[in-house]
Parts: sequence; structure tokens; C-alpha cells
Amino acid sequence: MKLIPSFAVDHTNLQPGIYVSRQDEVGGETVTTYDIRMTAPNHEPAMAQGALHTMEHLVATYLRNDEEWKDKVIYWGPMGCQTGNYLIMKGSHSCEEMREFMLRAFKFVVDFEGEVPGTTPATCGNCLLHDLPMAKWESRRYVERLTNAFHCEYPKAE
Repeated sequence: MKLIPSFAVDHTNLQPGIYVSRQDEVGGETVTTYDIRMTAPNHEPAMAQGALHTMEHLVATYLRNDEEWKDKVIYWGPMGCQTGNYLIMKGSHSCEEMREFMLRAFKFVVDFEGEVPGTTPATCGNCLLHDLPMAKWESRRYVERLTNAFHCEYPKAE
């Protein structure tokens, strides 16, 4: 079987940042998948499932309510390796535009107070698997990383 492109990325040198994972043409429109990498794979622990699940709910809610971007958001969800998330958007947007968008989204998580949207037994498939304090901690760390050292090109395999 042919190796898919995301498995050809050198994860040994991958840093937290925002990367263009792939671009596809769908119905004459460009659809871009962004790798929202929050931790350094294989160098830092994976994020806890409860934190990642809570971030999924909060960031998805933020993205789909953002006046500027809501009509371009197709999908937001966690990576299986628990080192980040995928964001699928209509169109092709620069890493800098996505950086500003993600900074706002993750600051929303950092500042969030109250009941996390969609976390009741009727609205969530695993309503007990949420951790708002850790979601805030991971989000704060990611905001700092995007602010202090922004990476948006995949490392070249050596």
C-alpha cells in the first residue's frame, strides 16, 4: 500500500505550530487540512484525553461561531496521537491567518468559565471524559508557543 503523506512527515523534528497537511479540490473549491500541532511528538507526553476532548468542544464551538471564519470551517477534531488537532477549511489561507485565528480560539479556551457546551449525556458520546482545567492549561501553553516561536513548515526528512 502507498504511504499517505502525513505518515511521511518527519515527526522526530516536528515542533508545535500550524502546518498545511494537505490541499484537495472538492467541487471546484480548494479544501485545506491544517495540522494544529500542540506538542512535540515523541519528545513530550501526549495530551490527556479529557483535556483534548474538552478543547474539541470549546474550540469547535468558537470556530463555528466566529463571524469572520464560521462559513469556511468544515471540521475540527483531535489527532489520534493526541499531539494536536486537525482543522479542515474551505479555501487556502496563509499560516499567519490561521495563527491569528487559532490564537483567538485558544485564548477563548483559556478564558472560558462555566459549563462546557455539549457535555450532557444527551449531547456527548462520552460526557464523563472532560477536563476543563487541563484544557485551559494545554491551551495556555499553545498560545505561548504560537506567540513565541511560530512554526509553519514541516521539517525535511534527513
